[in-house]
Amino acid sequence: MQRSAPRLSRILACAAVPVMLVAAGCSSDSGGSGTGKGQDKTSASSSATPSPKQSTKTVEPAKFAKLPDVCKSISAKTTASLVPKAKTKNGTPIASSDLASRGGCSWNGLEDKGVHGSHYRWLDVSFYRYESDASLGSGQERAQENLAKEVAKVQETPGAKKLRTTTAAGVGDEAQAVSYQLRKTDEDFVYTSVVARTGNVLVLLSFNGAGYAGAIGPTDKQVMDGAVKAAKEAVAAVAAANK
Repeated sequence: MQRSAPRLSRILACAAVPVMLVAAGCSSDSGGSGTGKGQDKTSASSSATPSPKQSTKTVEPAKFAKLPDVCKSISAKTTASLVPKAKTKNGTPIASSDLASRGGCSWNGLEDKGVHGSHYRWLDVSFYRYESDASLGSGQERAQENLAKEVAKVQETPGAKKLRTTTAAGVGDEAQAVSYQLRKTDEDFVYTSVVARTGNVLVLLSFNGAGYAGAIGPTDKQVMDGAVKAAKEAVAAVAAANK
């Protein structure tokens, strides 16, 4: 069954999920603080109490120094199974001014099943790396703080129905998976967003899909399983990039 180009373009544009963005900066300059000590001149007979030594706050070093090639962080086999007819099989990179600190990639496509309708799928993944900073905390702490913020953002998705948040076991140091349904382009979409932390890196992954023209859409379990599988691969890619 053929569809006009305008119809396909509208489906792909409307169904796309914007990549989640972390509000806090992903890295910061390690500007040093002054260490000069003021000294009071006193006579030899003075009994002035000496001032305590200044303490310098130290933070745990950031675990990872770089990010993987985002579009290669999920295997071609996995992306092909989750998005069978991706417009760009190797993924579409998201523009970034600092690839050492943040980056993203997405895959989307509409698989035409003729008289049985069409299956739409979208997958995207983003990475955010945090440096350790004496005034802001360690990179691990900063990533942990932003994990909670990103989960809250997903939970506040306008129009989301049947929203459920669970722990994504075995994904990085910690991870939460948020599943929900959303009505878009006159179809019911099924979503799962995984927010995971590995060391000082935050991984944000979203997978969703729907059925068009009578096609049966994916189940909650299918989308959840697919999202978690892809998130595990993305997390593993961070460690591999830093060997």
